[in-house]
Amino acid sequence: MLLIPRLGWIDMKKVTFNERDMMLRVGFFVFVIALWHFSVTLLDISPLVFPAPWGVVVSLYQGIASGEFLFHTGVTLYETLMGFVIGAIVALVLGGLIGQIRLLEKIFYPYIVAFQAMPKVAVAPLFVAWFGFGVTSKIIITATIVFFPILANTIVGLRSAPREQIEMMAAFTASPWQKFLMVRFPHALPYIFAGLDVGIVLAIIGAIVGEFVGAQAGLGYLILQRNFSMDITGVFAILIVLSAIGIGLHTIMKFIAKRTVFWSETSEDLRQ
Repeated sequence: MLLIPRLGWIDMKKVTFNERDMMLRVGFFVFVIALWHFSVTLLDISPLVFPAPWGVVVSLYQGIASGEFLFHTGVTLYETLMGFVIGAIVALVLGGLIGQIRLLEKIFYPYIVAFQAMPKVAVAPLFVAWFGFGVTSKIIITATIVFFPILANTIVGLRSAPREQIEMMAAFTASPWQKFLMVRFPHALPYIFAGLDVGIVLAIIGAIVGEFVGAQAGLGYLILQRNFSMDITGVFAILIVLSAIGIGLHTIMKFIAKRTVFWSETSEDLRQ
């Protein structure tokens, strides 16, 4: 039994799994905010080091009310989504080819891994120098960060199809395209969506990295401005906006995956 103000006693045995999850998340959030507030207050920490929750809320409201956050959020969101789409398309096409043709893996995969091993913060200035300070360089940086997890998951997914089903399709004289469409691709979809879920969150990091290196707008550009003016409270407010974007994009991707791979063994996990 749990006592909730104005709602009375709630029988926890009748609470569904999702409702219990939500209650735990809200409770943990309240605990973290309370711990944050009392720690800052009791230790008398300067806002220049670690601002109080209420100050962050005020800064967040001011940024939204003035329209400043909305404009820069729009720029960052555009860079994130465009980079994600481009990186995902290239990764899916190349991953599909490598997953089907072993020779391509032997030729290209070592170079792909070598490129992925390069820190994107190190190569980002090159993209800015080549493509300018506009959104194009940020989109390309984002696409390069998104590319590898989707590619790797696509390859693994295409090779996860049971050999028995492939052999059965071959026994019925199925073409390579039919084997791909009816066996390999459906088995690969849960892996692909796992890669897309990781990629959509990494896309935000890619956009911010590009804006840190050189930008004229965006939340990363705004963070640099607030840092230069020692507005740490404003930086925290922008970080909350970025977190909200990440949660929103993750939720959308999870919703799409749940509707798409409903036949998969992982669909039960996606419903939770």
